[in-house]
Amino acid sequence: MTPNASYTHGHHESVLSAHQWRTAENSAGYLIGHLRPGDRVLDVGCGPGTITADLARIVAPGRVTGVDAAEGVLAEARRAAAERGAGNVEFAVADVAALDFEDGAFDVVHAHQVLQHVPDPVGALREMRRVVRPGGIVAVREADFGAMIWYPDPPGMDSWLPVYYKVARGNGGEPDAGRRLVSWARAAGFTDVTASASTWCFSTPEEREWWSDSWGGRLLNSAVADSAMEGGHATRADLRRIYEGWKAWAAAEDGWYAVTHGEILCRA
Repeated sequence: MTPNASYTHGHHESVLSAHQWRTAENSAGYLIGHLRPGDRVLDVGCGPGTITADLARIVAPGRVTGVDAAEGVLAEARRAAAERGAGNVEFAVADVAALDFEDGAFDVVHAHQVLQHVPDPVGALREMRRVVRPGGIVAVREADFGAMIWYPDPPGMDSWLPVYYKVARGNGGEPDAGRRLVSWARAAGFTDVTASASTWCFSTPEEREWWSDSWGGRLLNSAVADSAMEGGHATRADLRRIYEGWKAWAAAEDGWYAVTHGEILCRA
């Protein structure tokens, strides 16, 4: 993200809990088989660094640099790396629209759930392409909110997605980023693009409770809620109804939720 862009979700605990759950295995599986020991990796929009630390483990003794526009979350990232003994990783504040690295500085550039939040995703991809070496890989994975599906659909759950679309697009983002990745990559100048898709699925009682706390919670308490009310997209009562809908979904014994992601591997 760029410092001038607004990160729709912010860093409330309801958001960070979801980010800290992410690993290379559950969020970058399409990339893992292409990583090699000794690779130089840039992780763009690293957040609390859980994926970054995993990438560092995989490419050791290669080095990984995690960058994020929000300086505060990098303390969490450094803590995650230290807890995992990842001595081959470093973190810095950076702007994806103007990365402070030389041309061709990395073998792999990775971004997870970043382009959906930036006003110029094609420009961000061009910049990622600039800092990867010829023949290197730019790997991007993005959720597609329009492709998310769930069951059952209690009152309140019918409202959360329309509200989120208004908030995210009002902040200059594109929630349906997953389906647009190939188009954006080609517009950025990539000609060798391999596309795929994968999902997260939440269905056990523990998964449903955690996922509803994350999404129901952020629609009630996080920057998403603040933007929804400030933008006139929802009242506090509306957001409370949405939260209660999420909790009713979590309580359903047959509750099920799938998050579809688009993925691209681009050769520079």
